[in-house]
Amino acid sequence: MLEKAEKQREAGTAAERALSYMPGFGNDFETESLPGALPQGQNSPQKCEYGLYAEQLSGSPFTAPRGTNERSWLYRIRPSVRHTGRFKKIDYPHWKTAPHIAEHSLALGQLRWSPLPMPTEKLNFLEGIRTMTTAGDVLTQAGMAAHSYAFNADMVDDYFFNADGELLIVPETGAIRVFTELGKMDVEPAEICIVPRGTMFKVTRLSDEKLWRGYICENYGAKFTLPDRGPIGANCLANPRDFKTPVAAYEDKEIPCRVHVKWCGSFHVTEIDHSPLDVVAWHGNYAPYKYDLKTFSPVGAILFDHPDPSIFTVLTAPSGEEGTANVDFVIFPPRWLVAEHTFRPPWYHRNIMSEFMGLIYGRYDAKEEGFVPGGMSLHNMMLPHGPDFTGFEKASNGELKPVKLDNTMAFMFETRFPQQLTKFAAELDTLQHGYIDCWSGLERKFDGTPGIK
Repeated sequence: MLEKAEKQREAGTAAERALSYMPGFGNDFETESLPGALPQGQNSPQKCEYGLYAEQLSGSPFTAPRGTNERSWLYRIRPSVRHTGRFKKIDYPHWKTAPHIAEHSLALGQLRWSPLPMPTEKLNFLEGIRTMTTAGDVLTQAGMAAHSYAFNADMVDDYFFNADGELLIVPETGAIRVFTELGKMDVEPAEICIVPRGTMFKVTRLSDEKLWRGYICENYGAKFTLPDRGPIGANCLANPRDFKTPVAAYEDKEIPCRVHVKWCGSFHVTEIDHSPLDVVAWHGNYAPYKYDLKTFSPVGAILFDHPDPSIFTVLTAPSGEEGTANVDFVIFPPRWLVAEHTFRPPWYHRNIMSEFMGLIYGRYDAKEEGFVPGGMSLHNMMLPHGPDFTGFEKASNGELKPVKLDNTMAFMFETRFPQQLTKFAAELDTLQHGYIDCWSGLERKFDGTPGIK
């Protein structure tokens, strides 16, 4: 019995060594954790090596054009049909799905929250997710949801897959390991990872910190891809080589486990007697990946005026309407500010898109106070927003010499759909009810006299 347990702990050989990754975005990868496990020259041999089963995981319709066709062939200990049994419905009351109109009394407005408090009870990653906003309609595969998470326990024998959309995970504090069917990813603050729709995974803690907290964008629509650079050309922004896909790793564990599933906004669980993370080898282009936000190469104004924030887009999920995203993932990283005769922070504006923002570390240049790491803000479509009074005064009167905006990393989930606030978010104790007052000092300066600025 002890020998079997030891064998299970050591299973996977290469999978248990230091993690390694394959570079590139949207590539066709191949990887195996046991030699010869990956068939060559065909996808589905009559008998696979090591007694494995061949199975295809499709992320697009079979007939999608070559440029958007996504699938991977997996060679696993058991086929996925053995990773589910009889389901029973369960409830994760804080995870909401669009369309969702929450019953709360909070009126329309610009909103901001201080960081989500850490749970006092024991919660794993799945149990620690709290939905802040939803947008669109999961039943038509359009829109998204913005979540925050805070947890303090590992998913040991619990596994999850989301049939409703892909998950973009943004740690704010606390490094995590995301162990998926196709391999392991270690993700630290200032890194992100993507878990594709339908991919099984679990999350465990890596660091010795007492705080594991961050953000999630649940994308119901077309998968995230790199934005077109247009006149920028072939380089800068997020470069494909900086995206990392995990090598094959598997978990050979023969003990009772639970598989949780999110499907059309409802949750279900099934009991099985083994780990479902049993893919020994795989090849294809439908796979998880991670990205270090510090490798983003920003471009911007080198003479005058502030560019549109779209210039900081890392990933975009198209909507089918050209130039209008289902979701954009945008960051505001360290960068030089050099524009002449220019108000350098983002300008005041109203926007057809709805913006959910978070701060990973540092300070966001348009907000001098109140927006702190772990915090969140929501500026829904056509609601005006921009620098607070202190930020405006500082930017309007500061010396316009080259300045490096350093030690900062903010991000935005931006969608074409209005974001509906959940009851949890509306009644959260960390909601800053005085946020609107950050603009109260912006008094009239106009008096009709030429030359007054």
